[in-house]
Amino acid sequence: MIKEYLLQNWSLILVLAAFAIALRITVFWDEKTIKRMYVLIIGVYLLSLVVFVEFNCTAQVEYRTLRSILMALRYSATPFIISQIIYTLVKKQTLYIFIPSIILTVIDFVSIFTGIVFRIDENNTFSRGPLGYLPFIVAGAYCAALVYFLFKRCNMKLMEIVPIAFLSLALLSDLIFPFVFGSDFSKIFCSTIAIALFVYYVFEILQQTKKDSLTGLLNRHAYNADICKNPEEITALISIDMNGLKVINDTQGHAAGDEALVTLALCFRRALKSRQFGYRIGGDEFVILCRKARQDEMMDLIRRIETNVSETKYHCSVGYSYSPDGKNPVDDMLKESDMMMYAMKERFYKERGKASLKVR
Repeated sequence: MIKEYLLQNWSLILVLAAFAIALRITVFWDEKTIKRMYVLIIGVYLLSLVVFVEFNCTAQVEYRTLRSILMALRYSATPFIISQIIYTLVKKQTLYIFIPSIILTVIDFVSIFTGIVFRIDENNTFSRGPLGYLPFIVAGAYCAALVYFLFKRCNMKLMEIVPIAFLSLALLSDLIFPFVFGSDFSKIFCSTIAIALFVYYVFEILQQTKKDSLTGLLNRHAYNADICKNPEEITALISIDMNGLKVINDTQGHAAGDEALVTLALCFRRALKSRQFGYRIGGDEFVILCRKARQDEMMDLIRRIETNVSETKYHCSVGYSYSPDGKNPVDDMLKESDMMMYAMKERFYKERGKASLKVR
């Protein structure tokens, strides 16, 4: 039996082992995320054991009760694993994300006695109950939520979209393929999840070289690389500088200053739309590049930023430069935008004074 399990799941074991080793030596993810990812790895491995034993019980009538318990575990595990992925990859998620999967687990185990989701008859034959598709519906809802959260937080760059799309495709195949290829697909479900997570992790690590670790925006290296790619498409550039960061650092500490930068970055990211990319290029200096943007789109973006920032206790100054034909060099656009931004900053300090910039 052990031999059969190893032959069927050896690739899964290798991927999970490589994943665990990579997590052990990574410096890009925080300890909490790594621990949650370890829980995922253990969960996927245990599910592979459940699937293997369950399928070995199908031909033996005397194991009908055991098969029912294992099937309840398998039906419950998929939503739990996807909810754990959300809990791991999406920041500031609470344990409430597990409530639907917990409710489903209760229903699945009640089904052992009632057949409401599935039934294993005296001949050890499987059939669906009235709620037979409920586990797939719950898992599908979790998949949709995961894709939404991941796309919401990303900068819409190709390198960020590809791993999300890959992970989405893997999860979607796990929901659809059992109906196409039958229950045998469940035997490779765990391998599919493990490979998808590992690929996502590799892309995530590659992205860290282009991301600002504090704010999640793109960093200066990404900015320098991106302005060299099809510069004629860059029709608008927006400079943003936080007002009063030094005062906050001096009076409240650097943790408060970091919180201010993270809050502002979130305001910018919420304002960005397609072909608009945000960068942190210095301590409190941010730049937004807009490709193939009209002037009214640029002004709408600035208004969205100002509206978002006004809902916080912080301040920032904004400048912009527009090149309708994309022929203006990006460096010149940055200089023009910075001049406008610093003029706005100077007016702000004159009106309010630096001493009033601690918080609103």
